[in-house]
Amino acid sequence: MADSSIFWLRVAAILYAMGLLHSMLAILKRRNDFYGFALGAFRVGVVLQGVAIVELAMAEGRLPVENFYGSINVCAFLIALVFLFVDWRYHFASTSIALFPLVFLMTLVAGMRQPVSAWSDVRVRDAWLIVHIILVLAGYAALLLTAVSSIFYLIQERRLKSKKSPSLLEKLPPLGTLDDLISTSMGFGFVFITLGVIFGVIGRTSSWAPVGWGTPASRCPS
Repeated sequence: MADSSIFWLRVAAILYAMGLLHSMLAILKRRNDFYGFALGAFRVGVVLQGVAIVELAMAEGRLPVENFYGSINVCAFLIALVFLFVDWRYHFASTSIALFPLVFLMTLVAGMRQPVSAWSDVRVRDAWLIVHIILVLAGYAALLLTAVSSIFYLIQERRLKSKKSPSLLEKLPPLGTLDDLISTSMGFGFVFITLGVIFGVIGRTSSWAPVGWGTPASRCPS
């Protein structure tokens, strides 16, 4: 029963990934056309996650919150329920941009309670690690660009309000350009870091674990 609950939990994570895709599209393209489909998949995911929690509780004879994976699983489920209530009662869909990725990541981590099979090909493991690092570094670079652009925006806004004489700061981009750059770079930073975390979580529980830390047997003294 525990194995089937992990299966349902991983299926729920796949459905929650539709919400993650919606958040990325909303941030990068500022469109909510995908929201209806993502919300439907999210609702089915909540049901499957509830089934997984019930099965785990029946298998363990208690609420499965005595370890990290169980606690984060229940926490993600409660967050999902709160979001569905708020969406039903107040139609406050904008919160989905933040909550969809959060619930997805928490459920993905909870679903890795039982490690997946490791990849035997070293080149595949190395490629997975490289992609993870590149995505995270690209996210950091985008956020750094966001910070620099924000500083320039504040300087340009203050200069325009004070109506000072032309100076070197006059060569700064217009406020509209800086605002667009801030929004775009922040969106890409969010997307890159989110994908990097996903690759990191999956890689840690499958491809890197046998290489980095060894199997339980290899860690036992002979």
